[in-house]
Amino acid sequence: METLLQQIVNGLVVGSVYALVALGYTMVYGILGLINFAHGDILMVGAMVALQAILFAQKTWPHLPPLIHLAIGLGVAVPACMLLGYTIERTAYRRLRNAPRLAPLITAIGVSFLLQTIAMIIWGRNYYSYPQLISTVPYQPIEGVFITPVQVTILVVSALLMGALMLLVNRTRMGRAMRATAENHRVASLMGVDTNRIIATTFVIGSALAAVAGVMFSSNYGIAHYSMGFTPGLKAFTAAVLGGIGNLPGAMLGGIVLGLVESIGAGYIDKWSFGFLNSSYQDIFAFMILGAVLIFRPTGLLGERVADRA
Repeated sequence: METLLQQIVNGLVVGSVYALVALGYTMVYGILGLINFAHGDILMVGAMVALQAILFAQKTWPHLPPLIHLAIGLGVAVPACMLLGYTIERTAYRRLRNAPRLAPLITAIGVSFLLQTIAMIIWGRNYYSYPQLISTVPYQPIEGVFITPVQVTILVVSALLMGALMLLVNRTRMGRAMRATAENHRVASLMGVDTNRIIATTFVIGSALAAVAGVMFSSNYGIAHYSMGFTPGLKAFTAAVLGGIGNLPGAMLGGIVLGLVESIGAGYIDKWSFGFLNSSYQDIFAFMILGAVLIFRPTGLLGERVADRA
């Protein structure tokens, strides 16, 4: 029982990161019908930029508390990724809105490779050790279940950000404009909505969430690398499809479910396979789920709220 509870805790932590990244996928798809495969690499840029900012802050102001160093890293990484997201939308995607769907898809893959290559040129191929600014010493809230302050922080921050996004979309004027653009951007523009600004804002918000997720991911695992965004990005896309791409609650649910399945599967895979497999095979669960969802329930767990566009 303790092992199951431990894997549930681990799954919630990983699933929270997947959910944040999946929100970026599902927001862009909901408005443009575009799968932005470069979104996972924005996570990587956020982690690497935050790392450089943290190291600079530690060298320049060594007496500041670690949480201030972390805040400085986020304060640099989030605006940098927001600017990157806006630039990608403005230069790579805006001209392709009326193009056949294959064109923006290929462009998204190209942007992903471009970001990885630029990151490799800037930071090299080496793995970086991520500063542990929040304690990683575990404690036991329940007998046999360990959780670290880093994991608690990830859960709390993820919940706050997802709640704030839902309030933004459902309770604000900007959110109404986003929902109108998702319903039909041509009609929304005729009703006075600046659809270009709304679409750009969607990319900016999704990129900000990816930056925070990148810092969370690296803080949890203690490493950063120029290609670190590929696998989490692909799993977050799987989470978005699982929940119902284009559906914000679905993206959150899909991320949590995927994290739980992956963690519980990895926790018990040695027992099931009698030692022939190990936990490094946990990635297969994400793609098995993706295949099953596409076969048996293509609209995802909560369906798709995106209307057909005229």
